[in-house]
Amino acid sequence: MKNIQLLGVLLVVAGSFLPLVHVPIIGNWNYWKLDHYLASACWILSACALFGIVNSSPKIVRTFAVLLILLFIFSLIAVKLQSLDYFSFIPFKAWRETFAGVVKLKWGWAVEFLGAFLLLIPKRK
Repeated sequence: MKNIQLLGVLLVVAGSFLPLVHVPIIGNWNYWKLDHYLASACWILSACALFGIVNSSPKIVRTFAVLLILLFIFSLIAVKLQSLDYFSFIPFKAWRETFAGVVKLKWGWAVEFLGAFLLLIPKRK
């Protein structure tokens, strides 16, 4: 099961370079274009999970997998709120929500979450 957890770390790190958000006219954004601090936190948490995998400590791996999932959920909420805030100059709430809806989530989130959930698979003894 160690290989599956290593695959999970690889998916999380690779997922940070995949398209996560599509903004019209501007294009696709990955974690590094969204926010450098969130991307750095993702990599630090992945490195800590890798440390737990190498040292055969399932408790550390599980802890950092949960922290990664919470980071991804926080990032999704932040993207949606930021897109609403970006169009705050529009006076009508319905129009604001319509314009904020043009910011679309992409398939990179599935890779990020899959990698984090693979880290939760317990290691056999």
